Amino acid sequence: LLEFSVGRFSYFELSRSFPKEAILRYISSNVTFVIFQIHSQYQNTTISFSKTLLPNTSGTGTDKGLVFILRPEQSVCTWHLETLDADPVQNVAIPLSYSERDPVPGGCNLEFDLDIDPNIYLEYNFFETTIKFAPANLGYARGTDPPPCDVGMGPDSRWRLQYDVFQYFLPENDLTQEGVLQHLQKMATVPQVTASAIKVATLTANDKTSVSFSSLRGQGVIYNVIVWDPLLNASAAYVPVHTYACSFVTSEGNCSSLGRVSAKIFFTLFAVLGLFICFFGHRFWKTELFFMGFIIVGFFFYVLITRLTPIKYDVRLILTAVAGSVGGICLVATWWRFGVLLPCMLCVGLVLGFLVSSATFFTVLGNLKIFRDDSMFWVTFSCIAILIPVVFMGCLRILNILACGLVGSHSVILAFGSYLYTSFSYITWNVLRRALHPDFNRALTTVPFQTNDCIMLAVWGMLAVSGITLQIRRERGQPVFPPHPYKLWKRERERRVTNILDPSYHIPPFRERLYSRLTQIKELFQKDQPAGERTPLLL
Repeated sequence: LLEFSVGRFSYFELSRSFPKEAILRYISSNVTFVIFQIHSQYQNTTISFSKTLLPNTSGTGTDKGLVFILRPEQSVCTWHLETLDADPVQNVAIPLSYSERDPVPGGCNLEFDLDIDPNIYLEYNFFETTIKFAPANLGYARGTDPPPCDVGMGPDSRWRLQYDVFQYFLPENDLTQEGVLQHLQKMATVPQVTASAIKVATLTANDKTSVSFSSLRGQGVIYNVIVWDPLLNASAAYVPVHTYACSFVTSEGNCSSLGRVSAKIFFTLFAVLGLFICFFGHRFWKTELFFMGFIIVGFFFYVLITRLTPIKYDVRLILTAVAGSVGGICLVATWWRFGVLLPCMLCVGLVLGFLVSSATFFTVLGNLKIFRDDSMFWVTFSCIAILIPVVFMGCLRILNILACGLVGSHSVILAFGSYLYTSFSYITWNVLRRALHPDFNRALTTVPFQTNDCIMLAVWGMLAVSGITLQIRRERGQPVFPPHPYKLWKRERERRVTNILDPSYHIPPFRERLYSRLTQIKELFQKDQPAGERTPLLL
């Protein structure tokens, strides 16, 4: 038997062999209902009004609660607690009391099993995390009937209630059980929630009681909803729910490893090339064109095969690397053969514009309701991306150096993001996920800004400023862009043909040199023929 006090958290351990019973005594007479909630990190626990588990009187999960409507003169409440997990489960629980003025969370539940359901139901995948909850009802005194939920929509009905959705980020890389149970205590009561968390959305009774967020794999997040009665200025909190957008028990998508080995190899090699482009991209023009062509073709190819085929992630990544390399080679070949500068610089400017547009929508601007419409989002996104090369069309060298510094340094941030959590990797990831997932347009893209993010911001800024400054100083007095490679090659070939004093004039053509080299290699594998007569001499 576990005894609890109103508003006080209690730690205890549950095991399959020893279920427990929770009891709350000495409840005040002005309390109308009590919400008892229990939390664990990832192992399920069951809370019920009785030992007999029924769907409408019990709940099972990591963050569960029940509403106990008090009868007149009642001062004691009991709940049954158990777990079906083989290992012992560490829990924290708290009973919270509310008066007749306070709204009842989940009091107008029509979707879930419980009659009155104060729980928040959370679902997540690689792209988004969605929370759902049942509508609340107005408060009422002990021994009276609850107000009707769907009779009338006037100011005396539940339709006047408002719902504030709050989000709280755990410290980065904190996957400990003690950490999440401690921080859940800051999200249980109304004063603590409003003081500790960030309000991300406000819903009215006419809105759908569902909110989506972008999934942050490996980052602990706690969500809660505060229902507020504006007429009585009273409020109540739902049962908070937490997630890491990953699993502690399955091998695939486990929280202990942030990224796959293939992703780490891909982004590490990509970062090495990007770091070279950051400092030497303008000098090595063809290498930069390969880098930019790789990004453009690789991005569109990955979106295409992901949306159209069920190929596994590792295979998609390999095919993307091959397609991106082909795209980079094609862009380099186009410059080498035709030497047209504007189309090449348009590709470079669009990559920089893509990064600038992604960073723009990474801010609070991306969470505006107007941009939840896909057509509005992509038109605005494309206009910002196209605006960058148009603005810098009169100074192409500056545009090229800026693209080298910013895009090349951001590739280093993406590589760090495959090894440890950082919010800045989601600058471009959110755009990719929006292109891949049709329902990502409804997700709020809020992210934390913590120690790792401060370090990554400093690294990104230092690399970008250093690369841009170095290239601007080194390119002073140099040609704006290298000359047409094909014309240089053709001129050099004609010079060799006409100038017999040039030593290269006497060098055989490439085809003859190749044939001669192949003949020499072939001779290495042939047996030497013996010299002299092969028949015996007659005496």
